[in-house]
Amino acid sequence: HLWANGVAVDWAPVFEGLDAQRVKLPTYAFQRQRYWPGVERVSPTPKLARRLQVESGRSLRDVVRESAAVVLGHHPDTALDTHRTFRELGFDSLTGVELRNLLQSRTGIELAGSAVFDYPTVTRLAEHLAGRAEPATPQAAADVTGDPIVLVGMACRFPGGVSDPDGLWRLVAEEADATGPFPTDRGWDLDRLQEVSATSRGGFIADVDGFDAAFFRISPREALATDPQQRLLLEVSWEALEQAGIDPGTLAGTPTGVFAGAYGSGYGDLVSREQLQGHLLTGGAGSVISGRVAYALGLEGPAVSVDTACSSSLVAMHLAAQALRTGECNLALAGGVTVMATPEMFLEFTAQNGLAEDGRCRSFADSADGTGWSEGVGVVVLERLSDARRNGHEVLAVMRSSAVNQDGASNGLTAPNGPSQQRVIRQAL
Repeated sequence: HLWANGVAVDWAPVFEGLDAQRVKLPTYAFQRQRYWPGVERVSPTPKLARRLQVESGRSLRDVVRESAAVVLGHHPDTALDTHRTFRELGFDSLTGVELRNLLQSRTGIELAGSAVFDYPTVTRLAEHLAGRAEPATPQAAADVTGDPIVLVGMACRFPGGVSDPDGLWRLVAEEADATGPFPTDRGWDLDRLQEVSATSRGGFIADVDGFDAAFFRISPREALATDPQQRLLLEVSWEALEQAGIDPGTLAGTPTGVFAGAYGSGYGDLVSREQLQGHLLTGGAGSVISGRVAYALGLEGPAVSVDTACSSSLVAMHLAAQALRTGECNLALAGGVTVMATPEMFLEFTAQNGLAEDGRCRSFADSADGTGWSEGVGVVVLERLSDARRNGHEVLAVMRSSAVNQDGASNGLTAPNGPSQQRVIRQAL
């Protein structure tokens, strides 16, 4: 007897009269014996299997956990982490289908073959089974017309040792200088840069290579292949939610949006492709800047990565507010991140004679002599005012309005156009 879907099946008639040396069996036919108390005494009819599950008093989450353990070759009582993804527990496409088959036979509820991908944890798959067993009542879309957009949480990292909004306030209030010499922890050829760059200063985040990969359930190998911009945005997004009084772990499956401004940092060119192959595509993709946050927290609202150069973070907030106003999401993370993995910006602007020699910007001042480059990451949590009041979130600011346009033709591709900028300001006002 071999076991199929948790039920004892006599396979002898199938192989009777066949030459065993010539028969190629599918691998799933030789997996270790399954044991479910009582199941071997019944036929595998869905209704009866489901009735056994109900009469036993086990919750659907217990049934999913036990089934997952057995498919992985463990004892049914093995304590699997119900919040870890099936992929992290060791499932692949084949064992995922096997788990689907076993759950169908035990509960009588039909599941898609992609169930472990669509509902990637024990808890979420159990919730889906409960929803399939008891049809959900459709919810009416919220009326969000005229509901102001408010800021209820924020977090950041900036040069000058800034690790939170209070630190940023102190930096500004004390008129401190956040610039410093080129970093020594990024493998840059500092001797060569001293010769070819018009400046040797900029604004750099400290400990940019520090990341608690285990906290976000990311392997060390994948973490090394991941752009520091993704890592920092993930950490600061978590901090912004906590600052808003929201447990990030409670947002899985909710229509929470992520809107992140970023640009290509060049990090992928610095790491070993042979050692990190398989992770570099997602580790360096611009689209994954926002997608990484959505995946790690299980968010199901819009996830949009924005690259409109210097305005990226503001455009991300504009898009987040629009999504909240139209009901595409109930909560939104918005902001941006910049990490200079390579010194190319300094070299390029030196060639254009557009770099300030002391690395400092003096906007609108007669002494301005070029740009200065700096890093940073900032995330705000946006919500409709009615939701903020209902959820008891402190309102830190009101986002009255926003507008977006493009300069169009001007004296060069990167040169600003005054009338166009005046128009977008009037439009927002």
